[in-house]
Amino acid sequence: MRFHPTEEQEAIVAAVRGTLGECWAPRLRNFAEGEADFDAQSWQALMNLGLTGLMVPEDRGGIGLGLVDAALVMEAAGMAAAPGPLGAQMLASMLLSSLPSERSRDWLKALLEGSRIATMALGGNWIPESWNVAFDGFAVNGEVRFVLGAGSADFFIVGTTDGGLALVERGDAVLLKTLLSSDHTRRLSSVTFQAAPATLLCAAGDPLVPRLFDAMLVLSAAEALGAAQYCLDLSVSYAQQRVQFGQPIGSFQALKHQLADLALEVEPARALLWYAAYAQDAGLPDRHRAAAIAKAHIADRFVSVARGSVAAHGGIGYTWEYELSHWFRRSLFDHAWLGTPAQHRARAAALAEW
Repeated sequence: MRFHPTEEQEAIVAAVRGTLGECWAPRLRNFAEGEADFDAQSWQALMNLGLTGLMVPEDRGGIGLGLVDAALVMEAAGMAAAPGPLGAQMLASMLLSSLPSERSRDWLKALLEGSRIATMALGGNWIPESWNVAFDGFAVNGEVRFVLGAGSADFFIVGTTDGGLALVERGDAVLLKTLLSSDHTRRLSSVTFQAAPATLLCAAGDPLVPRLFDAMLVLSAAEALGAAQYCLDLSVSYAQQRVQFGQPIGSFQALKHQLADLALEVEPARALLWYAAYAQDAGLPDRHRAAAIAKAHIADRFVSVARGSVAAHGGIGYTWEYELSHWFRRSLFDHAWLGTPAQHRARAAALAEW
């Protein structure tokens, strides 16, 4: 296992960060205060980088890289609070590229072109054993709450009660209801499927099902790690610029120690993330447990770093006008998204037969 990114990986990350910095960063505040969570211009710019096909084999029209590369992309996206269901788009493409049917090829082509958007609608408390949408072989019925990016999605990857995955195209039988979210750049919806026509992608017991779920956890952890790193960077920059008693506040020993403690929260988590992604790519025996541990630990660390960053800023860190307030709300969102740390630690313990 490599413990640092390759030149190719660094180039991909630089391209993602540059694109988001140019297209998305200037409009983040407007989206945080508005009702929309999807920016077509920024999304298309990301699609032009070929990110949808990152984990799709080259013979299916993709780039042919792995989850480690996708995690690095999501870490960069997390540093910019990127809009849209980017992780879901990459995972849906990975899933469809593993299926042989001609229809799957058509859906994959649409995703790779960027003309269609996919998101995940797993239901229950996200763990496969809790998925609650009934599939009768032709259609799905049920409600899935807390679906991210549903308003912009054309395809829904739906978790069924028997532990399989089905694809539903948006139509009259798919009803959306917007829910409240602590992160205003991430709108959540309740999606109700009323005899919505569906196509089975993976039956219960198919190894693609746990592979998809574990990859979701890893990419969510990667996005949270990127956001935590941004909070730390913002705090360090502020400490260098803010002057009190005739000198930058970063020169005060108490704040130095506080920022050092935040760095100690972020850096070890990066190794944990990389191992979890590597374990998936390499098919290691502990890959399921590694994904659960990474999601649990990094979600906790993001909340801790966001809180510490607010404290390091002093009074301005609490204000709506300053951007740090947005990142604190995002940390609370990520803490609960795809299951709480307690849920994933319990799952990791069960997988280890503790």
